[in-house]
Amino acid sequence: MSDALADELLKLRSEIDRLDGEILERLAARARCAQRVGEVKRGPLYRPEREAQVLRSIAERNTGPLSDEAVQRIFREIMSWCLGLEQPLKVAHLGPRGTFTEEAAGKHFGGSPALLPLATIEEIFHAVEAGAVEYGVVPVENSTEGAVSRSLDLLLSANVSVCGEVSLRIRQNLMTRATSLADIKRIYSHSQSLGQCADWLAHHAQGIERLPVSSNAEAARLASEDVEAAAIAGERAAQLYDLPVLFSNIEDDPNNTTRFLVVGRHDAGPSGRDKTSLVCSAPNRPGAVFGLLQPFSEQGVSMTKLESRPSRTGLWEYVFYVDIEGHRQDPAVAAALAALNERAAFVKVLGSYPVAAI
Repeated sequence: MSDALADELLKLRSEIDRLDGEILERLAARARCAQRVGEVKRGPLYRPEREAQVLRSIAERNTGPLSDEAVQRIFREIMSWCLGLEQPLKVAHLGPRGTFTEEAAGKHFGGSPALLPLATIEEIFHAVEAGAVEYGVVPVENSTEGAVSRSLDLLLSANVSVCGEVSLRIRQNLMTRATSLADIKRIYSHSQSLGQCADWLAHHAQGIERLPVSSNAEAARLASEDVEAAAIAGERAAQLYDLPVLFSNIEDDPNNTTRFLVVGRHDAGPSGRDKTSLVCSAPNRPGAVFGLLQPFSEQGVSMTKLESRPSRTGLWEYVFYVDIEGHRQDPAVAAALAALNERAAFVKVLGSYPVAAI
């Protein structure tokens, strides 16, 4: 390296050191400000709508070279650790460690909260209802395999509010201590993940037994103890259980994405770009289902999801899960919900919450 380049590199490193010191001072000032907010404010300090507004503003003001996603993740961590100074959070997720649900919880809440892995989706809802944790993160639907039925059923029956959502790009990997597919006798994974990789498995793993388990992380744990077994799971599970990845990105859909919901004991306020989830049922008369949809059309409210599920109250009786654009406090949404209450046999608003960030 020439003397001129060496001098330039020294100056650049000196400038980076100066900027790092300035960033540290600004972080300390922000943290002190966040502490003061905690002293002044009453009620929950974590406000999903406020975080969503901050992250959107950061993306709008970003001029690069870092991507919008990168700067949003950095600021998510800043907000997470500042909040943790005054209100340490406990967040339940589907365990054990290494699941995609844990990854979704970390993406949404940052690194400050204590993440509590629980064995079932039911336990997550119960922990939130009982106040053992402030929030829970549960999978609700996958772009390939559709709805997670147990989550939908519990949203109907549990006394919780949906206050956030997370979209996570799912990359599936085949991991094993075996050296080749020929040495593998069984493949463990969650049933949803087996479905997401059905074509790959049909072409590459014919004759190998497929065993559904409670989570992908549990699949990785089992495979780590069995040299003739493999697991389909994410990279984090491979790292946690020290499993070599034999094949990467084996999901059939390159855009394979899972949507998760954040449930708590309070609502989220309007953020400016929101979604409302609800469940309803129609009275037993001709045209009743059409009548459920009319209020949204009349008020110009866009519907993004409509899904039916057995009501479990009678044979061939159904409830309808609906997602609409907007917050329940928005005038058009409020008018549509009021009209729906007059026409439906049953309505439960599950919650209004900010649309998932990048």
